Amino acid sequence: MGKGFPIAFSGIFLLVSLAVPLPCRADNVPGDSLVVSGLGDARILIPFLADDSASRAITGQVFDGLVRIGRDLEIEGELARSWEVSEDNLVITFNLHSGLRWHDGEPLTADDVRFTFEAILDPETACPYIGSYQDIEEIVVHDPLTVSFHYREPFSPALTKLGMEIVPRHLLEGEDLRRSPFARSPVGSGPFIFREWRTDEFIILDANPDHFEGRPFLDRHVTRIIPDQAVGFLELITGGVDLVGLTPYQYRFRSETPVFRRVAEKYKYMGGGYTYVGYNLEDPLFADPRVRRALGKALDKERVIEGLLFGLGTPVTGPFWKGTWAYNDDIPELAHDPDQARRLLREAGWEEGADGLLRRDGVPFRFNLVTNQGNKLREDLAVLLQRQWREIGIRADIQVVAWPTFIGEFIDKRNFQAVILGWTGTVDPDPYDVWHSDSTRPGGLNFVNYRNPEVDELIIRGRRSFDQEERQAIYHRIHELIARDQPYTFLFTPYSLAGVSKRFRGLDPAPVGLTWNITRWWVPEGEKRYQY
Repeated sequence: MGKGFPIAFSGIFLLVSLAVPLPCRADNVPGDSLVVSGLGDARILIPFLADDSASRAITGQVFDGLVRIGRDLEIEGELARSWEVSEDNLVITFNLHSGLRWHDGEPLTADDVRFTFEAILDPETACPYIGSYQDIEEIVVHDPLTVSFHYREPFSPALTKLGMEIVPRHLLEGEDLRRSPFARSPVGSGPFIFREWRTDEFIILDANPDHFEGRPFLDRHVTRIIPDQAVGFLELITGGVDLVGLTPYQYRFRSETPVFRRVAEKYKYMGGGYTYVGYNLEDPLFADPRVRRALGKALDKERVIEGLLFGLGTPVTGPFWKGTWAYNDDIPELAHDPDQARRLLREAGWEEGADGLLRRDGVPFRFNLVTNQGNKLREDLAVLLQRQWREIGIRADIQVVAWPTFIGEFIDKRNFQAVILGWTGTVDPDPYDVWHSDSTRPGGLNFVNYRNPEVDELIIRGRRSFDQEERQAIYHRIHELIARDQPYTFLFTPYSLAGVSKRFRGLDPAPVGLTWNITRWWVPEGEKRYQY
C-alpha cells in the first residue's frame, strides 16, 4: 500500500509506495521494465536526508518503513506486523516480521530501527525532519524483533512520522552520512534493489526477488531524467518512457489524439499538494505583511486556474490538504483587487514613480522570482504573475534554474527573494517541519523564515492532543493566522495528471494516488518490451 512520506518539495510527478502482494495469475508473470520520466535528478538516497520529491521517489522503492499509508489513506504495517500504544500514549511498541533481510543478505532487526531514529535525532546529521522526532526520549530494543519508542509528551502524529524508512546499521554506523558513498549507492530492504545512478541521466533499480511481501512483477524500475515536459510527453508517445506527468495542456488537448490513445492511458485525480509563491521574510521588501497581502490581492487566481490549468485545479488559502478535516473552509479567498493592493502598498510607504513603478525612498519595488527549470506550468505561471504584478507597479525578474541548483544554491542557502514551489501534503496535518520557527534553522524546511509565536504554540498543542475535534480547531486557527500573515501567496491545488503506457495492467487509482501499488503492475507476455 502507500507510504507515509514526510512532506517534500514537489518538483517531480511520482507518488511512490509499496504493495501487499496479490495472487499471481498465469498472465502476470514477472518481466519487463517500467521507465519513468523525471523532471529532475535525485540529490541523496538516504531517506531521512531526502527532502525533495525526486530523491523520495527512489528511496520509497529501495527502503521500507515500520508503517505506511495505505490505499485509502489508512495507517498499515510494513516492516512491523503489529504495534501497541500504551494507555498514556507515551510508548509505542513495534513487532517486526521475522526473516527480514537487507539487500546484501544481512538480517534487518530492531537494532536497525533504533540506529535509524538515533541518527535522525543526532544534531550532526542535520536531518530536515528532526522536529518530528525530538519528543522521543528513548528507543528500547527488547529483542531482535521488538522495539519501543518512549516519548516525553504525548505526540499524536507519532505513527505517521515513524513511517520513515529504515537504514542498515551495519553499513552506516560511524559514517558521515552526507559524505558516505551509501548516499549514492544505497542498500535497502525494499521491493527494488539499487543498481546504477548516472547523474542527470538515469537511476536503475532491479526487482528484489527476496522481498518479504513478494517479488515485484516488474523486473526493473528506471527513472530517466528528462527536464523538459514536452520532451517527456514525446518520449511517452514514441515508447522511450512508460509513465510521465502531464501538463494541463497535454492532458486536455495533446492526449486526445489518435496517436496518444493508441499507446497510452491518461489519469486525473485531485492531488494533496499545493503551489505557492514563497517570500523570503528576511528580505526588507517582504518584511511588511501589508506588502505580502498586496502581492496576493494583485493576482487573479481564477484567471490562473483557467488560463494555465485549463480548470484542472482548485484555489487554496492555506497550508493544509484541501478537503481534509484540518483545512479551514471558512477562510475567504484573497480576492483579486488591484485597487486594494495599491492602497496597502501606499500604507507601507510605496509611491508610484513617473515610469509607473513603485518606489520607496527612491528604490524601485523590484525583485527576482525564481523557479525550477523543466516545469512548464511554473515557468508560464511566473510570466503570468509578472504581468499581474506589473499592473500595480511592481517588477518581478524571472529566473529559471535547473532543479539541483534551485534547491542547493537558492533554497538551502536562503539565497532568494521569492520562489514558485509546491508542497506535497501528508495525511497527518502536523505542520511543524514547515511552519514552526524552529524549522528556520539551517537545513530546516521553513526556508521563508516565517516566525509567529502563536502559531508555534498552536503547533505544539496540536501535537499533544489526540482529540480530532480539538486538533481541528487548532489547525483551523493556524490556517487563519498563516492566511493573515501571507508568508506565502497560496495559489492552487492542481490535479495530478499522468500518462501511462497501455501495456501495463494492474493499475488501481486510489485516494493515496496512482502508483501506490506499482509493485503489482505487470505486462502481458506478448506486450513485454524489455528482456533480461
